[in-house]
Amino acid sequence: MSVLVFQHLEKVPNGQIPLLPIDDFRRAVLDAVAEGCRLVAFYGQPQAGPAVRLVAVLAREAAAELRAVATDPGESYSALTPECPQAAGFEREIAEQWGVKPLGHPWLKPLRFHRSYRPGHDAWDRPEGELPAPSVMDFFRVEGEGIHEVAVGPVHAGIIEPGHFRFQCHGEQVLHLEISLGYQHRGVERALLGGPHPRTIHHAETLAGDTTIGHALAYVQALEALAGCRVPARAQALRAVALELERLANHVGDLGALAGDVGFLPTASFCGRLRGDFLNMTALLCGSRFGRGFVRPGGVAFDVDPALLADLRGRLDATFRDVAGAANLLWATPSAMARFENTGTLAPETAVELGLVGPAARACGRELDVRRDFPSGIYRFAQLPVSTCADGDVFARATVRWLEIQRAVEFIRGQIAALPGGAVRAPCGPPAAETTVVSLQEGWRGEIAHVATTDAAGRFARYKVVDPSFHNWLGLALALRNQEISDFPLCNKSFNLSYCGHDL
Repeated sequence: MSVLVFQHLEKVPNGQIPLLPIDDFRRAVLDAVAEGCRLVAFYGQPQAGPAVRLVAVLAREAAAELRAVATDPGESYSALTPECPQAAGFEREIAEQWGVKPLGHPWLKPLRFHRSYRPGHDAWDRPEGELPAPSVMDFFRVEGEGIHEVAVGPVHAGIIEPGHFRFQCHGEQVLHLEISLGYQHRGVERALLGGPHPRTIHHAETLAGDTTIGHALAYVQALEALAGCRVPARAQALRAVALELERLANHVGDLGALAGDVGFLPTASFCGRLRGDFLNMTALLCGSRFGRGFVRPGGVAFDVDPALLADLRGRLDATFRDVAGAANLLWATPSAMARFENTGTLAPETAVELGLVGPAARACGRELDVRRDFPSGIYRFAQLPVSTCADGDVFARATVRWLEIQRAVEFIRGQIAALPGGAVRAPCGPPAAETTVVSLQEGWRGEIAHVATTDAAGRFARYKVVDPSFHNWLGLALALRNQEISDFPLCNKSFNLSYCGHDL
């Protein structure tokens, strides 16, 4: 078999991942994508000496299976991107990190603007020791009469993370948008090497600050799988409650921000406060509004008593009533809906080509949700319906959020009513040596992927993190084509992607 087929959270001995010649590797990946697989992760893994191995992990939701294949490409190889656009960002990352050049890549540029991890191997042949500066590169330019360029950021008017957006416009019409990030690069993936150690869980919780629970869950699931740890049912249910509260807080905040972007202040004002109410529910569980310190290897750090559960249920019901009122005001306002509909539209085939995930994909009609396709924890027994909308525009992305809000509330109510008894944490031993595990979690933005590979001592030799934003930023750029430039804030918020989650 040219690829290894395995299950989510299955321990795979490193030697079982097929190592193919580069041409066979390319064909195996491209054939898998043609069959309907999706590229979950594609990354470089250093070997002895200067060599770098490339590893691809793919998902086939229809069969609930994962696939992995590897190759030793040397210093260059024929790029996958021209035939598989969802590889575009991964190949830019590989070139930047390891200096392995994907020949024929249509837009090979730095992704995070850092030095190569292999001294003396730089894909852009910069002078030795030169420190790259974010966004210092050649941007794509449209030439012609009446064409003008608009540069936005990296410093923005709001209190938000930095990112640079370069628009090519004819009048108000956007012909092309190029997004350049890298300002938030912290080297977190490299800090995870050699773990697990006491700081690893804290690194996981801060991979993307608004997705503390999602990334922490992906990390501890990988560690528990490597260690063969069985998490108590009560802890699994509490983890899911925390994850859905994180989804609620962010989706409600996004609905309010979308309303604010079209000047509809009633919903904007309500949702800003209601987001805080959901964050306070998470604080009720663990003392942190963002959930830090709650998820831990083997379970959760804090139990709940009946009084706390009753308080949580009361807060949930009261807050949801207010959310429903604020959302229904928005849906019932024709002037707001007119701004949402047919704005920032992505075709379903574009979502497939780019490998979009999360609400952005489901708003294009794609039925992708890790909680159903690769369930873990309590989701194996209490699945949520997949919320989709086929229109692919701002309205669809807002609708998916509203559907997920309603279903998350019902899910949490069910977990509170039937919370299992018993312990909330089990001992978690050392990870298995020379083993790889793929851990997936459906964060509020979409699929979070953590790929953990251990060495002979059971320490992390490679730890690959793929935040959902990594898949989706190019989707935002394409959604702006042929739109009015004044639609950018609305489109941007309808995706609401993470800068630091991309930059890691």
